[in-house]
Amino acid sequence: MSEASAFRILDDADVANKRVLVRVDLNVPVDNGRVTDDTRIQAVLPTIREISDKGGKVILLAHFGRPKGEDPALSLGFIAQEVASRLGKPVAFAPATIGPVAEAAVAKLQPGDVLLLENTRFDKREEKNDPDFVAALAGLGELYVNDAFATAHRAHASTEGLAHKLPAFAGRCMQEEIEALAKALEKPERPVLAVVGGAKVSSKLDLLGNLVAKVDILVIGGGMANTFLAAQGKDVGKSLCEHDLAGTALEILDKAKAAGCEIVLPVDALAATEFKANAPHRVASVDDIKPDEMMLDAGPASVENVVARLKGAKTIVWNGPFGAFELPPFDTATVAVAQAAAELTDAGGLLSVAGGGDTVAALNHAGVADRFTYVSTAGGAFLEWLEGKPLPGVEALRR
Repeated sequence: MSEASAFRILDDADVANKRVLVRVDLNVPVDNGRVTDDTRIQAVLPTIREISDKGGKVILLAHFGRPKGEDPALSLGFIAQEVASRLGKPVAFAPATIGPVAEAAVAKLQPGDVLLLENTRFDKREEKNDPDFVAALAGLGELYVNDAFATAHRAHASTEGLAHKLPAFAGRCMQEEIEALAKALEKPERPVLAVVGGAKVSSKLDLLGNLVAKVDILVIGGGMANTFLAAQGKDVGKSLCEHDLAGTALEILDKAKAAGCEIVLPVDALAATEFKANAPHRVASVDDIKPDEMMLDAGPASVENVVARLKGAKTIVWNGPFGAFELPPFDTATVAVAQAAAELTDAGGLLSVAGGGDTVAALNHAGVADRFTYVSTAGGAFLEWLEGKPLPGVEALRR
């Protein structure tokens, strides 16, 4: 646990008979009142179980959706039952976050009991990290555990404010995330290869700027690769491309060269004239894209290039797909590279860390998410960490 030694973790906490406020991420996808993906619930069960088994009184804090004030449709009431069914023990629910109703529910708790309070974002003071709201929350507990890395980039009352009011610790899910990320970029085994894909360079400028100074090889895929190819004078036809960022792309290439970071761009592509599944397409060199064509995926030679470099890498950090992976056959490159990374991870030669919404979806699509060393479900927090930005919710847990 050396990676987490800079942070206070559950091992450092005496939770027996204590009221423990636990910030969890229960912002799960729901369809007609049914949870369609329980990944986030499953992720926080170890922390809840451990505190409960040690005789702590578990008081769960979470948000759901983006309410503008109280909204019955975004109440956490039904989530309490979802957590209970997976936890294998009752989870009480209080239809308030602070105040007499919440206080009464907390007062009833016996050692080992679990209680979920109402959506923290029903109170507008949550997102403002309002000192009075923080104090009211803190009054409900004696210890604070943050197990919600996905919200750690927000300095909200329940994600950051509480850590300054009560003895604060990282939960097991948070600890696992911190350790995995530290191994991948803070103290990695080299060479380190980063894959950055997605549609636009503009949304990942900070990310690219940080990575060229930290990794040995940077593979750029997806629509953003087209901007770099266009900046180098190539005709990208009707491909998604931010032509106005050509100067920025060239600056990133120069910065990479100065830092000794090799940039890998596609050398060929699957080119089509229509953006739709199974559109007629051809494999074309990036020097041979016709005016009416779009590059919708990296081609076979590009995949071969990336896989060859992967075989020499010790660490891979992945954010973003290579092409329009939702539309077959333009998922080919993403799936091929993901499977190669999974095989190298299985063989014990590669530490593989991936994160971000599209990336998780792409790895699930490739059927390899469970074969990576670590897959982060955090979107914004994972991206900000890759950008080298301090995350308020994590920083507040430092020793």
